[in-house]
Amino acid sequence: MIDPHSIFLLTAAVAAVIVLILLIAGLKLNPFISLLVVSLALALVAGMPVTAGIHSFEQGLGATLGHIAIIVALGTMLGKMLAESGGADRIAHTLIDFFGEKRVAWAMMTIGLLVGLPCFFEVGFVLLIPIAYTVARRTGKSLVLVALPLVAGLSVVHGLVPPHPAAMLAVSIFHADVGRTIFLALLIGIPTAVLAGPVYATLIAPRIALPAENPMAAEFRDHDKERSLPSFGLAVGTILLPVALMMIGSWAGTAQGGALNRTFRLLGNDDIALLIGVVVSFIALGKMSGFSRATILRFSQESLAPTAMITLLVGAGGGFGRVLQDSGVSHAVIGATVGHHVPLLLLAWLLAALLRLATGSSTVSMSTAAGIVAPIALRTAYPHPELLAIATGAGSLIFSHVNDGGFWLVKEYLNMSVPQTIKSWSICETIISVTALLLAMAAAFALSHGL
Repeated sequence: MIDPHSIFLLTAAVAAVIVLILLIAGLKLNPFISLLVVSLALALVAGMPVTAGIHSFEQGLGATLGHIAIIVALGTMLGKMLAESGGADRIAHTLIDFFGEKRVAWAMMTIGLLVGLPCFFEVGFVLLIPIAYTVARRTGKSLVLVALPLVAGLSVVHGLVPPHPAAMLAVSIFHADVGRTIFLALLIGIPTAVLAGPVYATLIAPRIALPAENPMAAEFRDHDKERSLPSFGLAVGTILLPVALMMIGSWAGTAQGGALNRTFRLLGNDDIALLIGVVVSFIALGKMSGFSRATILRFSQESLAPTAMITLLVGAGGGFGRVLQDSGVSHAVIGATVGHHVPLLLLAWLLAALLRLATGSSTVSMSTAAGIVAPIALRTAYPHPELLAIATGAGSLIFSHVNDGGFWLVKEYLNMSVPQTIKSWSICETIISVTALLLAMAAAFALSHGL
């Protein structure tokens, strides 16, 4: 039985989210101000002192920006160099020629799946969004049709597939076999990405009319076909360099210590890998393309101006999520689910899903839910820990909304309204979450019956 205070906290959290959407989408108030005001109001309603509510929001904002601000800045610089040099055009031309204009959504999903493996979602997104802009311009397709499969691919590997850090965390907590988890996650993740990406994008894109002007897309200029462009290998290599470094760092994190191991882990850090990628882009796509140092400096400075509001909104989403945690909403969610006789696979998904809705962080919801379910799984000798890790990851992806930094990242880069972002990105995430759960349950049934 849920205690009345927990019911009150859950009701307050739901009401806060509804009020946020009404303020931003209905009254057209500044999203940052809306997030700040609603976060403080929720803290007061939940019984937190005013100073504690402010401190909680600041901590959440600071913790989020500590990771996101560097990623957005470096990723945007790399994207700017890719666009100004014509590298994005070269990649777009090659993809269009190989897949055909009618199948660009499948091409973008494939890129998202591959590049997203070692990267956090935000890293892969800022690295690849310039290509989405260019492909949309070249083909005349809706940016939603092009970008939604990309983010679907990134999101699937973020939540389900090791060696991604979030998925590896769940694998470690459940004591699952890494190789077996990767195999099952790909078996489940690829059809899930297809359904949430190309299939859903084809259905929803005609129903979303984007503004003619996109401030972020304008930063990444297009080039005439006659212009000499960098080679495909050079352009792709520049993008994949930080990805490769992150993969090496992920491998080093599982190996024994030593000077070489520590060096690999340092190079594989998200920030360091992106920094190296940016510096290389200054040379490979800047100097080698004939740009002067002054021009490269101007490109790097110009690329940062449009990211200010995006970064601030992502941080504010983290602040709102922290207030939800510190106010006791997360504990209320756990109390509402644990203790009921729910199948273990469904319990892992449900806990992660509710925590994701409450906190906005897929990593926090995944680690918390796994920490709760793992002792139960060990005590009952559950035979499929790999599927538990996948189900937990699936739950941690459900319905990204206003307390998730990824929501604001997608909204601002695609220049969508809040309702449009919910119809596209939030539903895409929900399709991923539910489909992966159903396929995990089907896999558990098949394995249990020797099929």
